[in-house]
Amino acid sequence: MLDEMEFRSDDVAPADRFDFWREQVAGSFMPMEVLTDHLTDFAVSQRILELGAVRLRTTEHTPMTVRRTAQLVRRSDPEYYHLSLATSGITKVIHPGGDASYGVGDLILMDTSRPHHVEMGSGESQDQVRGTGVFVPRGLLPLPAKGVEKLVNRRMSGREGVGALLAQFLTQVCRDSGSYQPSDGLRLGTVALDLVSALLAHALDAEDALAPETRRRALLLRVQGFIQQRLSEPDLTPSTVAAAHHISLSYLYRVFEDEEVTVAAWIRRQRLERARHDLADTALRHTPIHTIAARWGFPRAADFTRAFRTAYGMPPTNYRSETCQADE
Repeated sequence: MLDEMEFRSDDVAPADRFDFWREQVAGSFMPMEVLTDHLTDFAVSQRILELGAVRLRTTEHTPMTVRRTAQLVRRSDPEYYHLSLATSGITKVIHPGGDASYGVGDLILMDTSRPHHVEMGSGESQDQVRGTGVFVPRGLLPLPAKGVEKLVNRRMSGREGVGALLAQFLTQVCRDSGSYQPSDGLRLGTVALDLVSALLAHALDAEDALAPETRRRALLLRVQGFIQQRLSEPDLTPSTVAAAHHISLSYLYRVFEDEEVTVAAWIRRQRLERARHDLADTALRHTPIHTIAARWGFPRAADFTRAFRTAYGMPPTNYRSETCQADE
């Protein structure tokens, strides 16, 4: 399991919850003023994952406002960039350059060295605000500081391109944190830093400023995300993947050089894993195996059976029988 800290207001007496949360904010990140109109029914939960020098945070809370004044910046500044993904509610950022509102799927870059005022509301249909964020030390970003400053408080999309890939990565790591080893933290932190760097470089039209290895890792993640979204397409091949990313087939092979398998083998492995998951799902026990195979890009049942037996040591019929019986 990754190094993790968790706070839940339910573990504190109701009358003490808000004051305890304010102390938690200052102790785990930086001094900030916290305000709310929900003192009597205040509720919050927070998880922080330590990924080397990078931190991931998820929060769910009643509406609140946080302020980081110039005085608080002078008192203590960890010198982080904070890239926040809104997953529910509406966030309003008030800063010297003006006000801006952000909704679900938007990414917002903030700078702990700058004063800011953030109002986090739930919207009309919900009473909780949810979000995920990544904190990156300013000195680790391989981009000119003056360029990055142009992106502070500017809306970026977490619904497409590198932004969507970053949003998916943050969500998955937070959701599956228990499946990782503590030693995976540094590697995951490197991936997060690469994706943040790639997103900001794209927004600045400054991809050339990134180190070649950073560009390669970001491209690899983008390619893998593209493949996973299209596993059901039988004509998904290394050639179509390369064409979709406007790179040569030979360059795509180089991008995968540090992986354990080739591009084609990676596609096949992902398809087989999805099919294996469906075969083990008791809710799908009456779905024909050839239907599941076709769903994941194997139009020929014989090809699927052969590939499945090679990968897992038994034909799909036997695998389904054994796993479904074990769940009964």
